[in-house]
Amino acid sequence: MSFAALSSRDVLRVPSTPVPMNLPNFLSYLLPPVPSYFGVAVLVVMQRTQSLRVVLWPLVAFLALRAASSFDFSLGNLEGAVQNLYLVTSMFLIATRTLEWTLATEHLQRYIRPVNSAPSVIMDALDLAVNLRGYGWNWSKRLHVPQESRPLTRTRFVGCAVLSAGLHALIFGTLHTAVRSFSPNTFGSMRRGTIFDETLPFFVRYLRSAIISTISICMVYCGIQMMYDLCIIPFVLILRQDPAQWPPAFDAPWMATSVNDFWARRWQQLFRRMFLFLGGDPFSHMFGSVGRIIGGFLASGVFHGIALVALNGQMEPWRMILAFAMMGMGAVGERTFLQWTGRRVEGLRGWVWTMTWVILWSSVMVDDWARTGLYGSSSVIDGVAPLRDLVERSMMAFDAWLRTF
Repeated sequence: MSFAALSSRDVLRVPSTPVPMNLPNFLSYLLPPVPSYFGVAVLVVMQRTQSLRVVLWPLVAFLALRAASSFDFSLGNLEGAVQNLYLVTSMFLIATRTLEWTLATEHLQRYIRPVNSAPSVIMDALDLAVNLRGYGWNWSKRLHVPQESRPLTRTRFVGCAVLSAGLHALIFGTLHTAVRSFSPNTFGSMRRGTIFDETLPFFVRYLRSAIISTISICMVYCGIQMMYDLCIIPFVLILRQDPAQWPPAFDAPWMATSVNDFWARRWQQLFRRMFLFLGGDPFSHMFGSVGRIIGGFLASGVFHGIALVALNGQMEPWRMILAFAMMGMGAVGERTFLQWTGRRVEGLRGWVWTMTWVILWSSVMVDDWARTGLYGSSSVIDGVAPLRDLVERSMMAFDAWLRTF
């Protein structure tokens, strides 16, 4: 073994093969990125700390990379592979957000706090660490915040979150089972497969894939909403955050009348700032406002591509990147339409255009997820046999009917 290899493996303690999850490995590999992440959050809310952040960031990035590469939860098990996805994307967030904080020339400022609370560096840093959208902070500019319709008293707000989480979990499980039932022997199982059935005529094949993609989009919506609601409960009930700090995650994306409206306003904006930092801002310096749009979508494609590879190391992320790039091209096309005609894409025609474009390119994304075997994982409603059986029979009958055309 060379001296360089010896130093990188032994001194920096990077395991050559994935290590098992146990308490020593958790403390050695998985835990260190978390306090270092919070440490940078503390520094960036304090004045005149950029030099210290610059020195600290390479260590934070290394710890995050080491944690992401040290474990493999799959062991041939799809549910375990999903844990890999959570681990890799979490470490990616830590490395990326701390890099943005490191490059900030001014300290970040919070302007929305719980009622009757005094400014606190520690509490501000904690909010910054978990506040992905940047709501209530000076660094998230032009963020669209959906209008609140829930009661803002703490107990009733948490109660709404509990009910919403339960409802969306049930719908998520139902939709997951529905998608799985279209092809229980291919992409609906551990065998994996494609949503584009080559044995079907052209029109039926792509109608079927569009239906599967639409159900999948709704499933993703319910899954994100469920996780958002579950986060509300401890942060508002135990950490005593103000309900006003948790505005709605979505703004009725099914009502979008343009691609730009869908992605910039109505779909969840949790990762908006990260995508702009990684792609939108750099590309805007070279290509202006068009570059900002395309760069942001490319960054989103890279992020989702990394998640894809975390699920299945044999997957290639280029199709995911292409799909998001085409979403950006749709938004750019709407800007061009406005410049040429003086009219915005809106109304019923805008809705038809938006749903067509989003579903078209979402089919590429959904097909990638199907090829990883994601839909073959267990469903939330698997333990509710009557509901599961009803959904499976209904969707199999519907699929059989589609195949008659």
